[in-house]
Amino acid sequence: MRLLLDATAIPSDRGGVGRYVDALLPALAARGVDLVVACQERDAAGTARLVPGAEIVTAPSWITGRPARMVWEQIGLPRLIRATGVDLLHSPHYTMPRRAGVPVVVTLHDATFFSHPELHSPVKKRFFQSAIRTAVRRAAGLVVPSAATRDEVLRFAGGRRERFQVAYHGVDPALFRPADEAEQVHVRRELKLGDQAYIGFLGTLEPRKNVPALIRGWVHAVGALDSPPALVLAGGAGWDDAVQPAIDAVPSHLRVLRPGYLPLSELAGFLSGAVVVAYPSLGEGFGLPVLEAMSCGAAVLTTRELSLPEVGGDAVAYCGTDESEIAVALGDLLADGARRAALSAAAVARAAGFTWDAAARAHIVAFEAALRRR
Repeated sequence: MRLLLDATAIPSDRGGVGRYVDALLPALAARGVDLVVACQERDAAGTARLVPGAEIVTAPSWITGRPARMVWEQIGLPRLIRATGVDLLHSPHYTMPRRAGVPVVVTLHDATFFSHPELHSPVKKRFFQSAIRTAVRRAAGLVVPSAATRDEVLRFAGGRRERFQVAYHGVDPALFRPADEAEQVHVRRELKLGDQAYIGFLGTLEPRKNVPALIRGWVHAVGALDSPPALVLAGGAGWDDAVQPAIDAVPSHLRVLRPGYLPLSELAGFLSGAVVVAYPSLGEGFGLPVLEAMSCGAAVLTTRELSLPEVGGDAVAYCGTDESEIAVALGDLLADGARRAALSAAAVARAAGFTWDAAARAHIVAFEAALRRR
């Protein structure tokens, strides 16, 4: 199987989608897939280090913006397919060329553009709804990161169930593992926390992450404590305009930190060192930050929305999505050290079952099925 993976849509910040592609590529190579990777110039050297045996093709420099990239996807990518003689194209981020010349497998990361349209800008909602419908109609195979995402796509965009392949994301145990005290102290020093305990959140501050409700729930849960833990909101600034007003309303004796992106090398220390990692999302296609926190031995509090119970199972605590439910669940966890310790142990054990090798094997099943359909 000679496969072209189009990584040109991956953002430079290497968030969830970037980590998916960066981890999947070496896992596919280890499984013997003959890889050609198309990427943007900024990613070429890093991609070559990830998969030294792959053929790396740098896309034109003018495709950095989405409109230009979409033009290249429809015109330049089919030419690249013919030039490289591949058997199959994997489009790992919703969109695909309409006339590829070979079977195409598309990854659909979530269906919240249909189920929760109010959480996305009108332009983004229309764009991704159209991309998902196109993929459902035209792709030879569809990869989804959870059964919940498959079911939501089928409900809103139709399609044939046998075209879907669930491929759970994995977690890299070398990066995401229970961190030692020195790593945790380093993160505390970088965040200027001193000895103060903290509740951690990791993710882009976008509306579906429900961060304003988390802030208000945290205030209710810790406001009367003698030594209230800080709230650290790590990740991209995003586009949730309600986050800053919620922070502005926090009482002066409580502390909220927004450090932005943390280096990948510091995430284990950050997640391991949190008293609780809170992720009260309104809906996820998978929920990679939950899995990464579990792998670091964090006591995780999340919701039962969409895919999250598939990831957390019985190894995390659950809450509702409104601030009062978050406050009660967070307060209960903070008051129960034994339960946090039990969740920590269960989380590490459960996270070990999510591997990128298993994800690669599931993708290969989708690729082989797509080739048979040709």
